[in-house]
Amino acid sequence: MIAVSPAQPAYHPAGLDDALRTAVDDLRAGRWLSTQRLLATTAQNLGLRTSRTQVLALVAARSTVLTDWGREDPDDPGLAILRTRVAVEHALAAAEAGSPAAGHLERAARESCRAAAEAVPSDPVPWVCLLALAVLDRSKSRPEHRWHSSDPMLPLGPWGLLDEALTRDPGNREAHHRVLRYWLQAYRPVAADFVHLAMSKASAGSPLAALPLYLSVEHYRNEPGRNAAVLRQWLREPHFSRAQRAYESWSASEPGSWPVVDLSYLTHALWASARMAAAVEVFTTLGQFASRAPWGLVADSPEQAESLLLTARQQALAGRATALA
Repeated sequence: MIAVSPAQPAYHPAGLDDALRTAVDDLRAGRWLSTQRLLATTAQNLGLRTSRTQVLALVAARSTVLTDWGREDPDDPGLAILRTRVAVEHALAAAEAGSPAAGHLERAARESCRAAAEAVPSDPVPWVCLLALAVLDRSKSRPEHRWHSSDPMLPLGPWGLLDEALTRDPGNREAHHRVLRYWLQAYRPVAADFVHLAMSKASAGSPLAALPLYLSVEHYRNEPGRNAAVLRQWLREPHFSRAQRAYESWSASEPGSWPVVDLSYLTHALWASARMAAAVEVFTTLGQFASRAPWGLVADSPEQAESLLLTARQQALAGRATALA
């Protein structure tokens, strides 16, 4: 691992996953063999396969490397799932940009998801991809976004898609985050109920314990002002207990099982709730790696994200007893 000064955060999409980092760097250079090998070796670890294909697709979407791969080995199953992932990324980006091609790209992405689900019935990734596309259906016109939940307190939503993903990979992290994102956009009050339900089913050590921290950041972002009470929200309930429970779950987890972004949310929550010793533990695990979220979301401006991160890390290492945001 490259030694980097603590003052120089490294924002690599692979984070702590050394094998994924090699594949990402190769993809950026137009080389795909390491990605092919990586996906072949993680075919049975569905949670890891989901997270790795998400990162690899974000990189591949910015190049023509999958076209080159297709010329050499068009029937590779890893290539097929990455093509689906890339199609979804293109559809989401086009919709966000208001592109005239957005509708066509969305339809193509959905067709790719369905084809991938039929080709590899045991793979949760196509269903996770359909959950990612659910945010584009703002009017809930598609029937798969109007399913009943197993919890009668939750409204109609894309619960069938979530069930399909979790049937294949119980506790799938990305599937839960996609549903959280869906409700934060569609009807925010449901997001908290969904997270509560997810927490009741999460296993010890699961990165799903970080889900409530995302809610806390969203709550902070949507407060109308930045007075002293708002700045200190992590010292109050439910935010204080959310950070503690997430820390306890992370402490019981397998090393390397939490992605950098979840650890970043955890370090922020621990620092903001003035638990510096615990924050130092997580900062130490992260080493030089960092995520711009949530720092860019809670800073006064996105440009101040790194400055806030460095301040938090310095204060935690210094053992200061208080902090803001």
